[in-house]
Amino acid sequence: MPIHLRAEPGDYAPAVLLPGDPLRAERIAREFMDGARQVNGERGLLGYTGTHEGRPVSVQATGMGCPSAAIVIEELIQLGVKRLIRVGTCGGLSPSLAMGDVVVGISAVAADRTAFNYTGGEPHSPTADFGLTHGIVHAAKGMDIRPQVGPVVSSDTFYDPDPERHRRWAARGVLAVEMEAAVLFTIAALRGVAAACVLVVSDLVGGAEFVRITDEELATAVERMTRLALAAAVDDH
Repeated sequence: MPIHLRAEPGDYAPAVLLPGDPLRAERIAREFMDGARQVNGERGLLGYTGTHEGRPVSVQATGMGCPSAAIVIEELIQLGVKRLIRVGTCGGLSPSLAMGDVVVGISAVAADRTAFNYTGGEPHSPTADFGLTHGIVHAAKGMDIRPQVGPVVSSDTFYDPDPERHRRWAARGVLAVEMEAAVLFTIAALRGVAAACVLVVSDLVGGAEFVRITDEELATAVERMTRLALAAAVDDH
C-alpha cells in the first residue's frame, strides 16, 4: 500500500482524472460518475472510483504544484493505473483565448524543477501521449467543444514576481500557464503509461491586467471539461 494513497491494487480504475482540488474531485465523483466510492482520503487527497457510461473510471486529487502531483502520479502507477488525464484550470496567455475556453496541452514547458529531477537535469520536452490526446480532440468534435490545442507551461509560482514572464511565454507561442502538466507528462513517459491534459481558462494573464472568471462561468466550464475528459478516459480505442 502506498504512503499517500491508502489503497490496494484494483481500487483505482485503469483510467484516472486528476484535478488539483480535492473538492473538485468530490464534485466529479458525485455529479459525473455512477456508484462512486471513496478510495482515498489520506492528507485530504480525495480519490473516488465509479463508472461513466458503464465503464470504470476514477478521479484523484493531486494538490497544487508539480511536487505534490508527482507523489500522487507515482503512487497511482504503483497501483496499476494506465491512463492519466489532468483536468484543471489555467491562466490564458494567448490573446486568442477567452474565459472558459478549453485548452488541450500537447506539451508543457517545465518552469519548475521537479521534472528536471527526474531527468538528472538534462534537457527534456514533456509531451502528452498522442493517442489519448487525439481521443480528447476527437471527442470534443462530437460534443460541440472547440478546444485550442498546443503547448502550456507548468509554473512553480502562482503569484509570479516577474510581471513580464507571462508575456515572454505568450510571445513564444505558449497558450496557457498551469502548475502540474510537465511532471505528469515526464513521469508517464518514464513509467510507460499514457497521460494527457485538459484545462479551462479561469484567468486571463497575458494582457495588461489580471482578469478572473466568475464562479458561475467556472462551474459551467468545469462541467464541459469534465464531460470531455471522461469521454476520452473510458474510450479504449
